[in-house]
Amino acid sequence: MTTALPLREITQRADDERGRAGLGAVLTETRAVAGRRLRHLGRAPGRVLGVVLSPLVSMIMIGYLFRGAIAPPAGGSYGEYVFAGGAVQVALACMGPTAVSVAMDLKGGLVDRFRSMPISRSAVLFGHTLADLLVGMAGLVLVTGAGLLLGWRTRAGVLATLAGFALIVVLIYAMLWVGVLFAMTLRGVETISVVTPFVVVVLPFLSNAFLSPDTMPAPIKPLAEWNPVSAVIAACRDLWGNPAPAGDSFPTQHPGVVIAVTLGVLFATCFTVSLRRYRTAGS
Repeated sequence: MTTALPLREITQRADDERGRAGLGAVLTETRAVAGRRLRHLGRAPGRVLGVVLSPLVSMIMIGYLFRGAIAPPAGGSYGEYVFAGGAVQVALACMGPTAVSVAMDLKGGLVDRFRSMPISRSAVLFGHTLADLLVGMAGLVLVTGAGLLLGWRTRAGVLATLAGFALIVVLIYAMLWVGVLFAMTLRGVETISVVTPFVVVVLPFLSNAFLSPDTMPAPIKPLAEWNPVSAVIAACRDLWGNPAPAGDSFPTQHPGVVIAVTLGVLFATCFTVSLRRYRTAGS
């Protein structure tokens, strides 16, 4: 008579098989999980709208309707000034769908099934983030098209322009891992649905997305200057040749250093903690 094995023993056997798997197997597993996620997104295209809705509202309500009432900190077109902030909001908006998806997998028992199979732990989470990265890039394309219609123009060459968008893609991927960490920590879909929109709204307003930090109250100014979102926006404006406020603070003068340090630490922390929590997730 066959005796059912406990989940812990099943997981341990799966771990042994994972240890014998090579890099090629991990890449194949990552691609399979990403394909599953993309198929689910294909049946719910409204999730892409959730990624681009907040940036579009910001560019239309603030950049277009208020362009005559708000003067750009460095002169030029306010629409060009706001676009970098709207593009960065795409990255922030990607956190929510990823966090909700991972949390639903935890709640639905899918993680238990994955852990009982010879699948690399990192492949499951990498598959989620890889699929959502593609969705985020599609959202960035849509927001860029809207920005062009609203008057945004790049004043730099092709390579510099692509480098600016590459920075935003890096920020998107870092924010996806923040979403994974939220899912592993908060677990509840309702809680995640409350926290992530708050982050999407607050972080841009605590940055140089819409106004120069020099115009903000003294207690808020350092937060806005050292906000990694501000560093990405400043670097993108510089690469695109768009108007940007001048300043003598270290983050304003060296946005590349701030980006490398803050996003590097953020990614490493979220990745490490998420994998550790994934080992004990599920039943």
